[in-house]
Amino acid sequence: MILVTGGTGLVGSHLLYRLVSDGQQKVRAIYRRKKTLKRVAHVFSYFSDDAETLFNTIDWVEADLNDIPKLQRAFKGITHVYHCAAFVSFEPDKYHQLRKINIEGTANIVNLCISNAVDKLCYVSSIAAIGHHEDSSKLITEKTTWNPEDDNSVYAITKYGAELEVWRGTQEGLNAIIVNPGIILGAGYWNGGSSGNLFRKIHSGMVYYVKGVVGYVDVFDVVDTMAALMKSSIKNERFILVSENLSFKDFQIKVANELSVNPPKKEAKAWLLSIAWRLDWLRHKITGSRRSFSKHTAKSAVSITKYDNTKIKDALGFLFKPIDQSINEICELYKKDLKRL
Repeated sequence: MILVTGGTGLVGSHLLYRLVSDGQQKVRAIYRRKKTLKRVAHVFSYFSDDAETLFNTIDWVEADLNDIPKLQRAFKGITHVYHCAAFVSFEPDKYHQLRKINIEGTANIVNLCISNAVDKLCYVSSIAAIGHHEDSSKLITEKTTWNPEDDNSVYAITKYGAELEVWRGTQEGLNAIIVNPGIILGAGYWNGGSSGNLFRKIHSGMVYYVKGVVGYVDVFDVVDTMAALMKSSIKNERFILVSENLSFKDFQIKVANELSVNPPKKEAKAWLLSIAWRLDWLRHKITGSRRSFSKHTAKSAVSITKYDNTKIKDALGFLFKPIDQSINEICELYKKDLKRL
């Protein structure tokens, strides 16, 4: 039996659809809040006329990554685990919460995999947990060294810490793989911290663009490579999952064109972003409201980081979906959802 943590998230929901559509093994998934199950059912409805039947084949279990007794029950009869659950935030004051979920939660999953003699674990990390080069023209690979002395974001620090827990598990006999996706593009999650929020904001109208470069990947490319790696004999390896390296500006323009709205026309330069994150910090201190734009967000907006996807293509012979195609497909689903937003 397969266990999926974070089953109600962007990656988890699309992974569950792929797994139950395949129908070869029974699937169990963990959720924290019952209301979030509706999002998964909605994602299923994009791709199947029999979405309800597929959704009902999943054995849903309410559990938290730090609730050991509930997790122990969820692990009963499990042979393979996809650990997709994570907390995504770049707010510095969320560091302890990030550690609790991303590092301690992953340690719990790893420990239960070992104690239950699970055959294989797949952990969904992030390109944020991979090191960077000083030379921005140099491609980042799986071997690029993480530098703990860098000005890393709190999210990156905890994802890297979570990876250490997975590698610790491999030293204790666990077979595991780690995937490091870029910005994951997928439909159904138009609010919050997922990439769907970018589509909604671009549709609403964005004045400014930024010239930073980062890697993008379609959500189905992520889940398909995960499933293929789990079925393969490959173990104790990590893989960058990026289809294309693209500037934020180009991404914004492509989405705007697909949604028939005006693209942003003004460049938000580094000095303007520097003022913006300081004003956001001041607003947070005065009002107590959540941070919406941090120092690290501003830094990444102008950083040029390019990733090499050669390793996964060589390992599986995998062909990534072009980002133009991903944007087109997601925009079509977004337009269908507009009446629900």
